[in-house]
Amino acid sequence: MLNGIVGTMARRPLVRRASVPVATFSAVVVAGVAGFVALAGVGVVEALFWLLDPTSIELHFATHEGPARLVKAYAVLVLSGLVLAGLWIGETLLSAAFGGRMREEIERMNVERKIDGLEDHIVICGYGMFGRTIADSARRDDRSAVVVECDEAQYERALDDGRFAVDGDARREEVLTDAGVRDADTVVAAIDDSNANIQIAIAASQLAPGVRLVVRVGDETYESLARRAGADEVVIPEVVSGRQVTTEL
Repeated sequence: MLNGIVGTMARRPLVRRASVPVATFSAVVVAGVAGFVALAGVGVVEALFWLLDPTSIELHFATHEGPARLVKAYAVLVLSGLVLAGLWIGETLLSAAFGGRMREEIERMNVERKIDGLEDHIVICGYGMFGRTIADSARRDDRSAVVVECDEAQYERALDDGRFAVDGDARREEVLTDAGVRDADTVVAAIDDSNANIQIAIAASQLAPGVRLVVRVGDETYESLARRAGADEVVIPEVVSGRQVTTEL
């Protein structure tokens, strides 16, 4: 459960952007504590307190021997690093807020909340022409569908089309979990890559053994492999369209 939450948060653009300055701030704190311990021989708790209240360094050396000037110079360096890292974090958050990323994060969380409430929906992995056609058909039939797409432009297109969408690689179990695969009725592996679709089928069948799997493949040589991967239906778009044209002649 905790790993899933951490994984979801790690995939958020805002969290990814803020992770570097936060990590820098943390590194400066660790370096500061380690330096104070090494230079002045104080404990970790007292070293942390020096970061919070640098005036305590002066009080310490009033009653203790040691390299007071060196420790004070080091404290100035560490505090400068903390200030710069703190400003970096603040700039990142403000940039995200004014640049619309905060709004995007809220919208994504709202979509995820709605996905968590779905049952017997269709998970469509890939939002190319094939995936969009299936999503349109599901909408006409008044069925809920969740699109999984790792391409940013296609993901944004899915959102613009009013779809429930998850940003990520559908071959990853945590991404399928975010799409509610365990509560889904059908998973459609709709990517224009037969090998990737077969991998999606394997991952989906492991997470939701009872889910119906529809797998798109490029040609008939992949059909038996897709069946062994658990596909209930294998679709070859060129074959289907060819049959349709023949029927209409």
